[in-house]
Amino acid sequence: MYFLRTKASFDAAHFLKDYEGKCKNIHGHRWKVIVEIAKETLETEGPKRGMVLDFGDLKAVLKELCNELDHSLIYESGSLKKTTVQALQEEDFRMIEVPFIPTAENFAKYFFDQMKERQVPVHRVEVYETPNNFAAYEE
Repeated sequence: MYFLRTKASFDAAHFLKDYEGKCKNIHGHRWKVIVEIAKETLETEGPKRGMVLDFGDLKAVLKELCNELDHSLIYESGSLKKTTVQALQEEDFRMIEVPFIPTAENFAKYFFDQMKERQVPVHRVEVYETPNNFAAYEE
């Protein structure tokens, strides 16, 4: 089995609605995402012969996904009042609504699924919320 890894990061704020602790308040992180892909065989023909996948292609996909979330407030659907969302939008804040609680665990699954949708042979995704704390997802 061959494995490749790459990483990218993005800065974004979030909060955990109904959480008992500091994370119930809006706060930000420099999220680091590490994607590991796996494949039994290498390409045998063409310009990518001898590769699992071109590192440039892998990095580009992950960078695109991270850029979509960068410098935003990521919030769970239904976790903010409509008037709050409207007021923040009127101030031109960049907000991204997601259908899950924006935890590191859920982001790991989110990135895994997004890579899979893009036909990347993803094996594992790690999402670091801080330099010492991460969540991982693999199937």
